Amino acid sequence: MPAFLRNKWFLLCIMALTWGSSFILIKKALLVFSPFEIGAFRVGLSGLLLAFIGVPAIRKMKPKTIFWVAAAGFFGNFLPMFLFPIAQTRVGSSLAGIINSLEPIFVLFLGFLFFGITSRYKQVIGAIIGFIGAATLLYFSEVNSEGNQVWYSLLMVLASASYAVSALIIKDKLQHVRSLHISSSVFSIWMIPSFIILMFTGFFRDFEFNNETLHALGFLSILSVIGTAAAIVLFYKLIQDTSAVFASTVSYLLPVVAVLWGVLDGEEFTIWYVLGGLLILIGIYLIREKKKKPQVTPR
Repeated sequence: MPAFLRNKWFLLCIMALTWGSSFILIKKALLVFSPFEIGAFRVGLSGLLLAFIGVPAIRKMKPKTIFWVAAAGFFGNFLPMFLFPIAQTRVGSSLAGIINSLEPIFVLFLGFLFFGITSRYKQVIGAIIGFIGAATLLYFSEVNSEGNQVWYSLLMVLASASYAVSALIIKDKLQHVRSLHISSSVFSIWMIPSFIILMFTGFFRDFEFNNETLHALGFLSILSVIGTAAAIVLFYKLIQDTSAVFASTVSYLLPVVAVLWGVLDGEEFTIWYVLGGLLILIGIYLIREKKKKPQVTPR
């Protein structure tokens, strides 16, 4: 594996760019497709692309391992794929990226509550500071708030908690499985239910070959291949190489990417963006993993 793919900071930045752009891609796809079509298409296409690795990997797994892989996939790669598009029918894409930054806090809380994982005091402080930074970006970047609805916002909170559960399962129950095998197996397992949902939505029956539909399909395909299949492989690797807490800090960088997209689209850039970005970076610095000191074996 190339050296740069073993660098945790490189992986964190790549995932922030891909996932930070996913919310705007969902918004573009929603112009034509329903939330259920978007969610089912993402999982189904990712499953098709990775089945040649996932199916053989599943056959070699023990039943207990398959159970935890399926559970991690449900919480991390199936349920949120529907929750976010449903929420974005009423909530802006920028707000979706901001709320997703709750994930590290859920990892800390749920990890302690259900997995017995204790966190350092600095990590807790880092999670709080990072979320304050994300909230700062939210408050000063989405004043007009595209029809913010409390219940739809709560769907995104649920999705963030769901991501946290998945990350904790991978770190605690699937450390012995290669990240590529986990990600490919996850999509292989949930591919069939996704295609069943896609058929019931009328996606194949009602598909129209016009420019608007094809453009939306292009956005959806990019979202599925790069923002789902490829990014999940890297994310699972980062969890195994570091911790669920550190890997989840990618969600703190998503608002930064969202704001940059806004600036490129002609939105106003203010000093509050700088302040929010600095708080996020400070939070990530505090949550980071300490380098383990090499043990010296006495002669």
